[in-house]
Amino acid sequence: MAESDPKTMAAAGDESPQIPASVRAFLDRPKRMFIGGEWVEAVSGRSFDVFDPATGEVIAEVPAADATDIDRAVKAARHALEAGEWAKLVPADRERLLWRLSGLIEANAEELAAIESLDNGKTVGMARMVDVAAAIDYLRYMSGWATKIEGATLTPSFKGIPGARHVAWTLREPVGVVGQIVPWNFPLLMAVWKIAPALAAGCTSVLKPAEETPLSALRLAELVEEAGFPAGTVNVVTGFGETAGAAIVEHPGVDKIAFTGSTEVGKIIGRAAMETMKRISLELGGKSPVLVLEDADLDQAAARAAGAIFFNHGQVCTAGSRVLVADAVHDDFVERLAKAAEAIRLGPGWRDDAEMGPLVSEAQRKRVLGYVESAREEGARVCCGGVAPEGAGYFVRPTVIGDARPGMRVVEEEIFGPVVAVQRFSDEEEMIRLANATPYGLAASIWSNDLRRVHRLIPRIKAGTVWVNAHNLVDPALPFGGYKQSGLGREHGREAIHLYTELKTVWMVV
Repeated sequence: MAESDPKTMAAAGDESPQIPASVRAFLDRPKRMFIGGEWVEAVSGRSFDVFDPATGEVIAEVPAADATDIDRAVKAARHALEAGEWAKLVPADRERLLWRLSGLIEANAEELAAIESLDNGKTVGMARMVDVAAAIDYLRYMSGWATKIEGATLTPSFKGIPGARHVAWTLREPVGVVGQIVPWNFPLLMAVWKIAPALAAGCTSVLKPAEETPLSALRLAELVEEAGFPAGTVNVVTGFGETAGAAIVEHPGVDKIAFTGSTEVGKIIGRAAMETMKRISLELGGKSPVLVLEDADLDQAAARAAGAIFFNHGQVCTAGSRVLVADAVHDDFVERLAKAAEAIRLGPGWRDDAEMGPLVSEAQRKRVLGYVESAREEGARVCCGGVAPEGAGYFVRPTVIGDARPGMRVVEEEIFGPVVAVQRFSDEEEMIRLANATPYGLAASIWSNDLRRVHRLIPRIKAGTVWVNAHNLVDPALPFGGYKQSGLGREHGREAIHLYTELKTVWMVV
């Protein structure tokens, strides 16, 4: 198979983006951080550029926060938590505010989708249907939890005080000021995943978006202000991980860190957070296997395996970046998967016929192409893709790598791009061994019509989520997180509320 198909490589810079007037107005406004209910510049006066990954052009300039700015944001969050208007609200007030914010996101959905596309590179259609729609649903789901946080009443068996009666109960209280650091792959949605359960639980937040994609978080802050959240409840700071992010993690006034990103950075954060015994939740990397058994519907499995890896350009922590295929159907499956990859049309996210946009940055494109080159050097076969089309923007063709073997970098390491490595297995034991043979354990999928066999396999797969005949499905009610080095804690559902509350025991002798 050819490594590239010019018919599907749309030129990135051959047209001007059709930017909605509201988005143009947002981009033209001077960018400030949202701290203590005010829009402020960095104390240092420093700023940095934000790029459109489809063109490589600068589209905005945002403040570069440092430790001084973080200290101001943490103090604002602490005041709101302990003495401000936020501290006076009852749970139903928090519920109404979160629901109001969801309505504002819905009312501004087209604008937010366009901002996300320009900033991240994903298509406007995907941003609208996935990022914005899921953010709305998540806020509405979490708003309901504000009035449903509860403890329990218990009867102790203690006998040390003759004649005394003991009464005991537990309370769930806000963990406090939360530092939240989110990645660049789903900027708006990840911000909502962090602030919604924290606010439902009564916490306050200092949110730092990724330096590559800060724009939708700043627009979200405008909507937070419009919704009427008390000053200091949500603070949005922009800056780099090694300065602003590190300052959040190290600040003694932060009670908890919530981070989504790479395992490498998550380990650094975890070690630093332990210096002040901060609570932490880490949603980290993955190398999720897609297990294709011999009885699977190959057309369906290949099409959805393509979706599992090429959704959001492969920039997904649960991306199905390893496909393990039974010997009996391996060759047929690879042919179908490569055909699906070659049919994907690249283009800027604002163009209607684009099915996949660029990667988020030039650095990320170089990283992804470096993995493809390493696969060639290690003896794998590039069945399709593996190249960057000519023209502006940070595009990479969807790539299928065959003849992949254990020990290869494309098999062992998280690529975070549109590259999938295909391995074959001869029996069930080999399949399970290969599926679990990475440090990660975020997710996996099984493709089979033999449900008795599927039920037997599920307990043997070391992953936080196992999909059957599907991949990359997420719901606000279902816990989300990973085994092994894919993180600590579970987001969504009741588990998310537990992440943002402390459990207090009360014991009364009467």
